[in-house]
Amino acid sequence: MKLLEATLARISPVDSDLLSRAQAKLDNKTKPLGALGRLEEFGRRVAAISGTLSPRPGKKVIFTFAGDHGVVEEGVSAFPKEVTPQMVFNFLKGGAGVNVLARHGGAEVRVVDMGVDFDFGGLPGLIDRKVARGTANLAKGPAMTREEAVRALEVGIELALEAKDEGVTMLGTGEMGIGNTTPSSAIIAAFSGMGVRDLTHRGTGIGDAALERKIQAIEAGLEINRPDPADPLDVLAKVGGLEIAGIAGLVLGGAAAGLPVVVDGFISTAGALIASELHPTVREYIFAAHRSVEIGHRVMLERIGAEPILDLQLRLGEGTGAALAMTLIEAGVKVLTEMASFDEAGVIGETVA
Repeated sequence: MKLLEATLARISPVDSDLLSRAQAKLDNKTKPLGALGRLEEFGRRVAAISGTLSPRPGKKVIFTFAGDHGVVEEGVSAFPKEVTPQMVFNFLKGGAGVNVLARHGGAEVRVVDMGVDFDFGGLPGLIDRKVARGTANLAKGPAMTREEAVRALEVGIELALEAKDEGVTMLGTGEMGIGNTTPSSAIIAAFSGMGVRDLTHRGTGIGDAALERKIQAIEAGLEINRPDPADPLDVLAKVGGLEIAGIAGLVLGGAAAGLPVVVDGFISTAGALIASELHPTVREYIFAAHRSVEIGHRVMLERIGAEPILDLQLRLGEGTGAALAMTLIEAGVKVLTEMASFDEAGVIGETVA
């Protein structure tokens, strides 16, 4: 708990003056005002987060957090929980979607075992931070204890701070956990007060019967557990997930360390939402990678106040959207730092009528 409290105390707003100065620098580039659209937003935001008008693209790391969920026993997923460890092996072999897209974008993928119900036995390349062997069934009681939720949050914080110390300049979030769209929908339902049916979608592509079981499981979990939206830790512990907590911690740690955090889709945004409810200022450090087809994602993004970068009808997770969005954020930084000004290029600037 001490690390969590210390991290929350370290988070401060980005430098608004630096934001303005970065925009002024962009306005003097050889282009009409605002002609590069959101790329300019990305450049100025990274400058303000990094504390310099000349941020340099550096090492990009996507942390893919893995954990299992007891609620799977309610029949809410198209896949059995055994797929979670199988996909962890796939990540480590470099064969998953996030591996392919991270290689494409020049990012590194780091896989973190937060709570997989499997003994990996010191598997090389796997970051072992297991808090528990999965969560309990949220439809029948709390998913985890408050202490487990804090421990999982602090794992994410530690990973972000360690990444900063080794020179990483951009963090990305990803996840793997069969059934994890169920706690994600439960989290946004708890905070928003909206009906579960309006926030819950098909996840891995479940049919109508499974979708109905999923909605009923979430409704039961909210009724039994009564998560308190005024207490984000209570929501996380009662209806969340260990990998969601790890993501929330990574967002908090990234903000405390002055790093931009590129948040993937629906499940990752559930983690970012927990982080932003714990400390609203972290929203200034978050880049929403994409808009998921999961119907609750829009509500999450609106609550955080984040405009997604991409809309490619993605619904895989893992950090795939983050890998793609990182390349565009980096492009915005390069516009800020490499594009010539009117004076440098000997080009006459715009005149105002």
